[in-house]
Amino acid sequence: MSSSIPTDQHSDAPADEIDDTPEEIQPDSLAPPARRPPQRPAFDPVAQPWVANPGGLVAVPETRLTPMALRDRFAAPPAWTPDAQDINPARAADRSLRLASVLVPMMLRPDGIQVMLTQRTAHLHDHAGQVSFPGGRVEPSDSSVTDAALRETEEETGLPRGLVEVIGQLPDYFTGTGFRVVPLVGLVRPDFTPRPDPFEVAEVFEVPLRFLMDPANHRLHSATLPAGGLRSYYSMPWKQFFIWGATAGMLRNLYQFLRA
Repeated sequence: MSSSIPTDQHSDAPADEIDDTPEEIQPDSLAPPARRPPQRPAFDPVAQPWVANPGGLVAVPETRLTPMALRDRFAAPPAWTPDAQDINPARAADRSLRLASVLVPMMLRPDGIQVMLTQRTAHLHDHAGQVSFPGGRVEPSDSSVTDAALRETEEETGLPRGLVEVIGQLPDYFTGTGFRVVPLVGLVRPDFTPRPDPFEVAEVFEVPLRFLMDPANHRLHSATLPAGGLRSYYSMPWKQFFIWGATAGMLRNLYQFLRA
């Protein structure tokens, strides 16, 4: 579902998992770009207290996790309510937010759909080492948020856009780092070999969709911030990967969408 984004709407939105590294060096400059030290969260996201399966919800039936069922769900969306903690619809009019888009790549494997994710490299300024969907800022040269997500995905992982069938869009996600993120869901023919961008992506990996759509695997954390106040966020740990923040929040919204 491609929604055209005029370049004069190139806003800045919050995204826990979006790359916000400095702009490329200008072609006529010979000096290397200044490299800012990596920024870390104000708290250890893994160590914060959590509750499992908040609300005592049940898994999405596997009959809803097939390619045809997903196409049908996005073609005729039900009434539903997002519940990820960072969503704040009042921020939609904030012109200071940077616009970004990500792809939720659903790999069509013989034993069931797998969601492709990336782990960011440790040297990046923002969200170093964190798990994210491929994607990034919408640039003036992008014709739409879909075009931006597919471009960034190919640059970061080597996934050709011709293998992606974009079937729908989740609600905009507003994050504390100043982004408004548009999550696009795509079915992917997995006949390609990932080629991670070594600057941005340390690893490309997959998680079964059935695992992510089972709230028994969802944790709701509560962190006390150094400046006071609380921060709530979801996590969905998988093997050695700690999926949290915006990525987990968007997956939680996908769960609520598919279970409705």
